[in-house]
Amino acid sequence: MDLLRSLPIGLYLEQPVTWLHKIDPRVKLAWLMTFLAAPLLANPYWRLGLVALLVLLTISAAIPLRVWKQQMGWLLTLSVLVFLITAIAPDGLAITHQPRLPATELDLPQPTDYQYVLVDLGQFTITRRSLDVAVRVATLVFTLIYSTNLYLLTTAPEEITAGLEDLMSPLRRFKLPITEIALTLTLSLRFIPLVLEEIQNLIRSISTRAINWKELGIRRSLQVWLIVAEKLLENLLMRAEQIAVAMDIRGFTSPNEHKVQWHQLRLRWRDWLALGTLIPFWLARFAIGGMF
Repeated sequence: MDLLRSLPIGLYLEQPVTWLHKIDPRVKLAWLMTFLAAPLLANPYWRLGLVALLVLLTISAAIPLRVWKQQMGWLLTLSVLVFLITAIAPDGLAITHQPRLPATELDLPQPTDYQYVLVDLGQFTITRRSLDVAVRVATLVFTLIYSTNLYLLTTAPEEITAGLEDLMSPLRRFKLPITEIALTLTLSLRFIPLVLEEIQNLIRSISTRAINWKELGIRRSLQVWLIVAEKLLENLLMRAEQIAVAMDIRGFTSPNEHKVQWHQLRLRWRDWLALGTLIPFWLARFAIGGMF
């Protein structure tokens, strides 16, 4: 088991380099915030349109199918399960009322074909409200997770921190340590693979010992996992100390004096085009998406 390659979400795709990789990270961050805010107070049709737009972006970027299946297959399963469970759940309008018509109702033709209950299977009932809530919840889960993952999939960690540092640069007037914050975020992103590597090594060390968990029982099993957690914390602290020593040996005293530019942030024509499409996107949001 390789945790560094089998994680379902949050990995950076180095190859192939798609057109999404070439977009400025600040522009992609603006679009990410747009996808996170656009579903709020929107109708189900707009939410379904956002899902379709995200899928079209993935297809147009020619992201390999193996990557899409590995990282997004579980998300589709989760969204479908959330939709089904919410659709058959009570719609929240289970109120008692007195029938408007007499018990011996005449069989008269109705003026419209409107039906509040869409599917009635006895214990499982799908109403218009439950279907509407199911679409809202499922599309919201998909949009929030998928848009974030697509951003992480096509943006390197150094680009993310560089973009955030540039966007937060006006806060320097308030004497905020923006460079230090960006450095801390960079080190944190680089420290995540080390955490996964340590967890992977500990899991492999336990599996090679062929421990019989049934004979140990619950109490001894918990003791073993506490020892593993203690060892994991000890290894992580040792890795952090090694990084600190390496920076100290190289004479690192201040991020401002030892600043390394990983990426040159410069807006090109494709970035301006992506920013310009935000205007018609939000115009369509208020015209089609509604405010309810």
